[in-house]
Amino acid sequence: MRTRMVRDVELPVLRGFLSDRETTEWKQNIFSTAEGGPLLQSLLDGDFEAVLLSPQVLDLLGGEAEAVVGETIEAYLERKVLAYLSDSTEDDRTNRETALLAVAVACVHLFVQSNWTGPPVSLHVPDLLPASLLQSLSEPQALHASLLSSLLLDGESVYSLVNNPFCLLLARVLLVTCRSQLDAFQLLPWWTLRYVSVHQQVLEARSPQLLSLAQSCMDHVMRCEALISGRTNRHLAIQFHLECGYICLTYYEYNPAKENFTKARELSGIDINMTGALGKRTYFQENFLAQLILGVKRKEEATVPEAESEASPSPSPTPLSLLPKDQLLSDDTVLNKINLAEPAEHELPDLSAEEQAVILGICIDFQKNNPIHRLTDEELLAFTSCLLSQPKFWAVEVTALSLRTKMEKGSSRRVERAMTQTQTVVDYFEEKSCPMTERLKMFYCCPAPPRWTFQRQLASLLTDLGCSSSALVIYERLEMWEDAVICYERIGQHGKAEEILRRELEKKETPTLYCLLGDVTREHQYYDRAWELSKQRSARAQRSKALLHMRQRQLKECAECFEHSLRINPLQLGVWFSLGCAYFSLEVYEGAARAFQRCVGLEPDNSEAWNNLSTAYIKLRLKTKAFRTLQEALKCNYEHWQIWENFLAVCIDVGEFGEAIRAYHRLMDLREKHKDVQVLEILVRAVVEDLTDNHGNHASTQKSKLKELMGRVTSGCSTDAQLWGLYARLYGDGHSNNAEDNEKALQFLSKAHRCETQASGWEKNPSTFREVMKRAVDMANVSLSCCRAKTHHQEAIQMLNSARLSLKSLSSKAKQLYTDVATGEIQADLSDDVQELEQLIKELQDMCSQLRTQ
Repeated sequence: MRTRMVRDVELPVLRGFLSDRETTEWKQNIFSTAEGGPLLQSLLDGDFEAVLLSPQVLDLLGGEAEAVVGETIEAYLERKVLAYLSDSTEDDRTNRETALLAVAVACVHLFVQSNWTGPPVSLHVPDLLPASLLQSLSEPQALHASLLSSLLLDGESVYSLVNNPFCLLLARVLLVTCRSQLDAFQLLPWWTLRYVSVHQQVLEARSPQLLSLAQSCMDHVMRCEALISGRTNRHLAIQFHLECGYICLTYYEYNPAKENFTKARELSGIDINMTGALGKRTYFQENFLAQLILGVKRKEEATVPEAESEASPSPSPTPLSLLPKDQLLSDDTVLNKINLAEPAEHELPDLSAEEQAVILGICIDFQKNNPIHRLTDEELLAFTSCLLSQPKFWAVEVTALSLRTKMEKGSSRRVERAMTQTQTVVDYFEEKSCPMTERLKMFYCCPAPPRWTFQRQLASLLTDLGCSSSALVIYERLEMWEDAVICYERIGQHGKAEEILRRELEKKETPTLYCLLGDVTREHQYYDRAWELSKQRSARAQRSKALLHMRQRQLKECAECFEHSLRINPLQLGVWFSLGCAYFSLEVYEGAARAFQRCVGLEPDNSEAWNNLSTAYIKLRLKTKAFRTLQEALKCNYEHWQIWENFLAVCIDVGEFGEAIRAYHRLMDLREKHKDVQVLEILVRAVVEDLTDNHGNHASTQKSKLKELMGRVTSGCSTDAQLWGLYARLYGDGHSNNAEDNEKALQFLSKAHRCETQASGWEKNPSTFREVMKRAVDMANVSLSCCRAKTHHQEAIQMLNSARLSLKSLSSKAKQLYTDVATGEIQADLSDDVQELEQLIKELQDMCSQLRTQ
């Protein structure tokens, strides 16, 4: 029986429509059942309100039952559902479970219709529930507030203007609380997963409870994957993996998300690649230039077999007239779309619903895993252009338009279309011409934003264009007080922000409003009142209080409040980061490391968190861990020179000499004049003395790479004597067995000497003068040894003369600056060195004479 229920009921309900064959079967077998049949018929017709207002559902929710004193609406609903199931016979049980499935699905759809897709629907909750249950909720908005309070999770409140929250609460009771009682349906957790998705989107922040529930639901459906696998249900399998991918992205699970999107793409059988094509972007462009476009091809061009098409049909396209209008770009320069030179070569196949959803999924995954950058925007525009070229499904169309609008709002030539397009989608919510069944096609496997997100986006665009007054009207209508406060602050009306919050608090006290008042006035008492009002459940109150403590440099209290907030809701990425910074300032490095570990666990591509984690490890003397964390930081942000600088220092500390050389090269790519003599000195010493690195390998194997690096460094900074000295040491300081290396070393020693003597004021300090003389003597000795190995006498004479002139100049300076006028003798601490110089000059002169006579 259960297998039959899965085949005959669950799969069509998940799909949202019946195939031609199923329509005949359902009329004969399913629609005729007493309890569930009429409800399923209304459900598939898209009349979700009719499901809730049906006699059997009204009897289930209300009837003649009386509420228990002090009983919450959620507890009452749970009691009624369990009584409805327990009151049935064994034969009637499955029929009643089917009815509850239809109610649960209708509730989810109705909530989506009320807050995402439109058209608006008005549900009068007192007509559904007994009067005794609502006696204490007779005041205006009291019932709405009670329902919102029931939906609060992990200290995160629900958006105040959410429509028909009763539908979400009833769905929660059926799909979460009583899920174990509806055991006839093996794929019911898929609907629970869809409930999680919509509930999370109306919460202020991510909920750990919903994450745990989502993970268990995904695991359960995966264990039943045989029901949606194979060719017969391939379309449903694609939808499931897409939905899992978006859930994973919501909760920072980037790797599992990518795996799900990849699986969906493989099941769809399409190849998606960025490619180039010649085209024009402006009206006045004369030549075709390379443009970035999305290439989509099917791996198997053969059509789907008729049997499969019948067994697992794909949603049919919605007529174009029923979809939101894609506004044209009315610019006098930029074309509405790229004009390709050879459009036939890059023509897209006729994409099905699942194929479009897969392309959108790959696009969103790409966006989440790449930094905000102009090139990223160009690639995202290629995705949206591909999807918008074939407008077929409401959810795909709206999501693509939303994504394009976000990218166009920063362009002066496209911002007008961005605003017009946003207004079009906002207005479409009220449009009644498009049936709900059409709007729901592929809805759950597309991240279409709720209606207030579009309205907020419109207000943001108005703010960017300087229309703050119009933006404020929208923010206040949406009761987005935080955005309204920011808008008032931006236009300098600080008093107005406080005034509007106090006005709203007179109407009704809420923790969120008190938190905002605390943000404006910067007084702790309002956060304390919010904490008290929420019965110690508001993560926001403790988070805001902590930020005020941080602003006032009260770091110990700041860390305590952050910890309170995170105990209520540990999925607060920004709070973990701020807590780590607070612990850094307190020099509590163990706490900082723990905070940043959680931070990178939630968002693995957060380069700043990785960098800070490595710094904490360095402070804790865990250098190897610091090295590994910095490697992760660089994967996330390859352009951040400060991270590369930290990585270079850690490489030196742990003995990763090869990585250190690579890091130095990268630093020079990012900062052309970068110079760190201390690091180079350690590298040269490691190579020359053949020290072992972190893996036990000999550092001398890096000699050629270090020579290349030194060549690059000295070419960029040719006036530093230390650098030339290190370069010479790398070639053996002239004492190598290789004559070429000795000549190289002499060349670098000569350059080092010139740099030293060209610096200003070096000769005025006796100790510095003495050091310069010693290095000059070393250079002269290397000159002598190189000349002895020379077969070409003229080159040798030139080399000797150069060294002799350098020494003679030093000797003259010493006599000029350090001769005692009274005695006519050179200072005692320099006399031996000068004498050595004189002897070496004579030796160089003798050798020159000897070479000339030969």
